[in-house]
Amino acid sequence: MIARLLYSALWPLLTPLVKRYLNKRAQKAPAYLQHWDERFGRDLPRGDGREVIWLHAVSVGETRAALPLVKQLRQQYPAARFVITQMTPTGRATALELYPDAEIRYLPYDSAGNMRRFIAALRPKFGVLMETELWPNLLHACRAAGVPLFLVNARLSEKSLRGYRRIGPLIRPAMRALTAVAAQSDADAERLRQLGAANVSVCGNSKYDFTPPPDKLVLGQAFRQRIGSRPVWVCASTRDGEEELILRAWQAVPRGEALLLLVPRHPERFDSVATLAADMGFAVQRRSDEQAVAASTQVWLGDSMGELFAYYAAADVAFIGGSLLDFGSQNLIEPASVGLPVLIGRSTFNFAEAAALALAAGAARQVSDADQLVAAALTLLQDAAARQPMRQAGLAFTAQHRGASQRMLQLIKQQLPA
Repeated sequence: MIARLLYSALWPLLTPLVKRYLNKRAQKAPAYLQHWDERFGRDLPRGDGREVIWLHAVSVGETRAALPLVKQLRQQYPAARFVITQMTPTGRATALELYPDAEIRYLPYDSAGNMRRFIAALRPKFGVLMETELWPNLLHACRAAGVPLFLVNARLSEKSLRGYRRIGPLIRPAMRALTAVAAQSDADAERLRQLGAANVSVCGNSKYDFTPPPDKLVLGQAFRQRIGSRPVWVCASTRDGEEELILRAWQAVPRGEALLLLVPRHPERFDSVATLAADMGFAVQRRSDEQAVAASTQVWLGDSMGELFAYYAAADVAFIGGSLLDFGSQNLIEPASVGLPVLIGRSTFNFAEAAALALAAGAARQVSDADQLVAAALTLLQDAAARQPMRQAGLAFTAQHRGASQRMLQLIKQQLPA
């Protein structure tokens, strides 16, 4: 109680810093300046007479991972109004694309007053938090208002557990406010229990349930026509610093006519990555120019949002960013689900179980550095026979682990009042 009171007392002091942070981010991503009233609890939801189901997904990955569960919830509660909240502009844009008939808005920052007013205005039948969204005042506001709250697709790395333990007096009481937790794996479940969570079940990872949108697969075929018959290596969701390592290693070896399709994780970095590749002497073209990819183009920049499946459909081999440097990897399940051979680096803590399963199944290969990565990519690009078993392994591995969203729905239903 004392820890939460101290935490709440800090928010008036933190608010100017938060605003400064948003202004700084807006220099590269102007969308950070939009919808400020939502972020600071001044623009609250308004009821329309329907019961509300609320889901919070912080950014793009969590918003996409929620789609299979939202489909299950819509079938179970067809008359409900769905409100889906995010914390980032890219997450909000993704939600607007995936959930056109839901109300999309930002979750306010975690001051006690913001959260109390938000929950009072929303009055949800229940709330669902995706993955690891542990805001103490939010959890307390739901408990005080009698709103059942579920943490689903929950994951917690050893690194995150160590960080949360440092604020144990604040986070442990907050964890007890959760009605139930659906963890991705046994290891995640155990770490969440160590953090104070009760009523923890293992339901799996809903990202296996996300099926490729047909329109993106069609777009991928169109991309392939723009490219022609050249071998294509896609480096997807790359993080700051990884592109330079990849480009230098790519530059140092004979590549034949192979095309590097580079897709940075964050849109505010599209321009800087294009400049980096051009300054290194590569012939660069951008997806946004809507032109056929010239035979002389060496790097094609995927400067678009929401088209990863299209890039995967156009490629022969994929590398998953965030794993070459210590960012914990982005989603390796998606490329495997469309039969694309996957390469990953050593940093996989965000997808530890999925990475281990993919490697064991033969759907992925792991490398230690950029030189090994480029060598592995070129080997696969030049050997269609070696790609085929990885393709089949990826399809089988992802199919084997589907069903998490249905298990999450059953957990929610079991915990709600009759």
